[in-house]
Amino acid sequence: MHVAHIKMPILSKELIVYYRDGCHLCDVVVESLTQLQQELGFEIKQIDIDCDPQVNEHTRKQYNADIPVVTYQDEVIFYHFFDEIAVRQALAKNS
Repeated sequence: MHVAHIKMPILSKELIVYYRDGCHLCDVVVESLTQLQQELGFEIKQIDIDCDPQVNEHTRKQYNADIPVVTYQDEVIFYHFFDEIAVRQALAKNS
C-alpha cells in the first residue's frame, strides 16, 4: 500500500511592525520583540509607514499618528509602547 504524503504549507507567525525612520519608540519595540522571537517562534516584518510601496493611503492615515503599530493577522496588537502580554496573548490565541 502506497501512502501519499501531502506537504502542508508552514504557516508562519509574522508580526508586522509599522515604523518610521528616526522613531525611538519603534527601535525599542523592534528590540523588545527580537528578545521574544526565539521563545515564541515568530517572524518580524518591518514596514516603513512613509516609504514602503505596499502601504496604501488608508493604512498610512490609520496608523500615521500611532507609530509604532504592531499587527498580527491583520489585527493591531499594540501601538506606541511595547506590550509583552498582548504579544503573548495574540500568538497563543491564534496558534
